[in-house]
Amino acid sequence: MSFSTTAPEAYASLLGLSKYVSTASVSKQLAELIKVRVAQVNGCAYCIDVHTTDARKHGESETRLYALAAWRESPAFEPSERAVLALTDAVTLISQSGVPDEVWRDVGEHYSEREVADILHTIITINAFTRLAVATRMVAGQSKPVKPQAG
Repeated sequence: MSFSTTAPEAYASLLGLSKYVSTASVSKQLAELIKVRVAQVNGCAYCIDVHTTDARKHGESETRLYALAAWRESPAFEPSERAVLALTDAVTLISQSGVPDEVWRDVGEHYSEREVADILHTIITINAFTRLAVATRMVAGQSKPVKPQAG
């Protein structure tokens, strides 16, 4: 299923949120880290492919992209980025334990309330896209979903 053609109005609404996020207070580099991390957590190879490419275009290093999967153990990320990545993981895995108070405190120490709102919208938007991509079996390097193979 191509969600952009099957339900174009819904897709246009999601693109509207994506457009807002692209102009919000979150830096392009941090936004791409969020997007790659959500894609990793949700197992979306298509989105990992798209957003690692975009992250590189915005100056992200290979080292940090490789370390992102183990960001808690990596010295490659600043405390402010760690706070965002913790929020990203908590929101993406919200059914497991919600968003702990300490995560809210940490992100609030580094960012204004408006910035936190923009970060949260970035997280929510890419979660919607990754879920659509995984559900419709989009494959990295392809612009259309593929049908599952029998077997």
